[in-house]
Amino acid sequence: MERLTAPKAANRVSKIVAAYCAAHQVSRFPVDVTRIALEAHHIFGWSDPITRIEATSISGFEGCLVPNDDKTAWMILYNASLRSPGRIRFTQGHELGHYILHRLLRNELKCTEADMANWSKDEDDLEGQADQFASYLLMPLDDYRKHVGGEANLDVFLSCADRYGVSLTAAILKWLDYTTEKAVLIYSTDGFMNWASSSEPAFKAGAFFKTRSRPLPIPAGSLAADDRVREEKVGARVAATMWFPHAECDMHVLEMKFVAERLGTVISLIKLPADARVWPSRPSDSA
Repeated sequence: MERLTAPKAANRVSKIVAAYCAAHQVSRFPVDVTRIALEAHHIFGWSDPITRIEATSISGFEGCLVPNDDKTAWMILYNASLRSPGRIRFTQGHELGHYILHRLLRNELKCTEADMANWSKDEDDLEGQADQFASYLLMPLDDYRKHVGGEANLDVFLSCADRYGVSLTAAILKWLDYTTEKAVLIYSTDGFMNWASSSEPAFKAGAFFKTRSRPLPIPAGSLAADDRVREEKVGARVAATMWFPHAECDMHVLEMKFVAERLGTVISLIKLPADARVWPSRPSDSA
């Protein structure tokens, strides 16, 4: 039996959705995750369907996948406190990914807000795989690349969020997952980073923030810290050392900002020059 990976599983479902939408002349996007989840067992030929998808009170969790007593049926639950249709859609897609990929591995799966921003490609990371599945299902890569085009900025990503019915954060994370640019997404509240995610080229250049063990303060003087700046969608040129203390003194980065008023959060996207390296200097470098 072919091993299902997140991209393969999502692409299989997406092809069926695309064919259905073309035959019935209905819009392909945003993807109707609820309908797909209730039909997923037919697509894969399984006898343990998802039978319920409901909002409920789940303290500390965005969503979960739980079976009935004998694991002959499954239920997707998402936090009733979620108000954004984009976050609800991605959470549902994430839990559908768990159903398709992981339901035989765990009795139940409960997922936090941080799990929804994981996007790890590690084969042992179930949360990252579920995020990948949701990403490929809701924003198929071929369509997404065409929509983004050549210029990636917050205006473009807001357009993607509207097209695919996802959050701005999810739309940016999709781009970070494949781009060759050096860029870092930062999600902050009350002057501290909740979490940050770097493109692979940025990570290899030392442009990343370790937020898992403790929250990190937003740099004073940055656009993110300036309450007078509500948004900067194209990007303002700022000194790289503002964000990356070990960057060269004459280096600049583009800082973009969007304030999600309803959530009380700041979304920042930092784009570095192609040749940027911001690792701390080694003793041999100054010898």
